[in-house]
Amino acid sequence: MKKATKEFVRMDGRTCTQVRPLSIQYDQFGFADCSVTLHMGRTIVHVAVSLQESVPPFLRGSGTGWLTAEYAMLPTATTKRTPRDSETGKKQGRSVEIARMIGRSLRSVLDYKAVGERTIFVDCDVLQADGGTRAACITAASYALVRAIERWKERGMVPAIFAMKPILALSAGIVQDRLMVDLTQQEDTSAQVDVTFVCTYTGDLAEIQGTGEKGPLCWEFFAELYALCRDALPALIIKA
Repeated sequence: MKKATKEFVRMDGRTCTQVRPLSIQYDQFGFADCSVTLHMGRTIVHVAVSLQESVPPFLRGSGTGWLTAEYAMLPTATTKRTPRDSETGKKQGRSVEIARMIGRSLRSVLDYKAVGERTIFVDCDVLQADGGTRAACITAASYALVRAIERWKERGMVPAIFAMKPILALSAGIVQDRLMVDLTQQEDTSAQVDVTFVCTYTGDLAEIQGTGEKGPLCWEFFAELYALCRDALPALIIKA
């Protein structure tokens, strides 16, 4: 197995340890409490955060809030058009799986008591997909959520800032026996291993999702992939 090196150059000109160029824009359009459009290389996602005055039935009367996420891709986000859920009559399994991951990741750093019996909705839409869409959505959602909470606090809608720690997400994998971070779609389709790490700014883990596409992943290489992502996290921090 070949470890990440600065000498190896990938097809897009990056080394194994480099993250694609990242940029975000706030509130480009829409009526959400806050929204973020995030560009990560050729992957572009839009995430909107809003607050609703109700909670799921299992939380009524508890004084506790909730957060839920939705994930979808525009039909032309990929090179081959993907039908909308309305065309097929059911939600795609992949979209449901990713939405649940986004929700779990964000809930791990929230204090629900501060929001009261209200639900935070996080709507994630992939405008263009070139790998790492779930990681991009989680990172964008974290930025949007932090800004939305600040606004709710300024308006007197919540008593305190209740996002305990911002989170970031990044993929890593093994491609042609080489460890690398932030896989493009082309790299992802040929990866032997593909893992998404969701971390706080300091590298603490909030969520992990991965698979050995072409065989099991040993703990040694898992630890190395995590270390690569942890070391690359500063590239995802944008001071707005």
